[in-house]
Amino acid sequence: MSYLRLLWIFLRIGVMNELAYRANFWVQLLQSLVSMGVALAGLAVIFSHTEELGGWQPAELVALLGVFFLMSGLIGALVQPSMQRFMEDVRQGTLDFTLTKPEDSQVLVSISEVRVWKFLDVVQGAALIVLAVAEIGLQTGFMHAAGFAITLAAGAAIVYSFWLVLATFSFWFIKAENILMIFQAVYSAGKYPVAIYPRWLKMAMTFLVPVAFAVTVPSEALVGRLSTEVFWGALVMAVVMVVGARVFWLWGVRHYSGASA
Repeated sequence: MSYLRLLWIFLRIGVMNELAYRANFWVQLLQSLVSMGVALAGLAVIFSHTEELGGWQPAELVALLGVFFLMSGLIGALVQPSMQRFMEDVRQGTLDFTLTKPEDSQVLVSISEVRVWKFLDVVQGAALIVLAVAEIGLQTGFMHAAGFAITLAAGAAIVYSFWLVLATFSFWFIKAENILMIFQAVYSAGKYPVAIYPRWLKMAMTFLVPVAFAVTVPSEALVGRLSTEVFWGALVMAVVMVVGARVFWLWGVRHYSGASA
């Protein structure tokens, strides 16, 4: 509960910061709508030449696109700004103020900055998911909804852990931001199911940069395509990534010399 209170505090701070520049809301809204429009237009072009893409029907790919935007919103609102601020604190030596606080330093770093308007992407993604499910006509029962929720949470945990590992490299490297560009470049390919890509790229998007677990797997659960093996694989991957990121974080903190060094 204390961590939820901390998140609420940082969320309120984020709201107050953003309200100082209210034009950002309209800029972000326009950007979100344009991004969604371009993505949907791309799907329209594809399906004007074929009836399916890698076995996925149009409405199913709209659902996948919804998961893509939902996850993008969560990353843009919480993960990315917090990790970028953390790397800046390491470079300037101001991480000392975080490490001396009584709460867990990883938690403080992970929620240190919230970009509220990015939640527009979350709303937009959720709307696409609802429309796609209505179009597909799925009979969403408890187990079906639970599978989607669990794989979505696992995907979010995997993506967060991946970002934390990359950001932790800033304890040793000055320009760790360049590493994060790898994720941003590869994540954009998550607008389509990983099954359509060549084998080498599919493997990279599954294990090197975990886009498959973040977008494709929850989408498969949503439209009823997810196998039991992949479901448990996603859960195991989430546990491994969370534990591994935590261990790597603690190791990195021990190597942090601080501003006074």
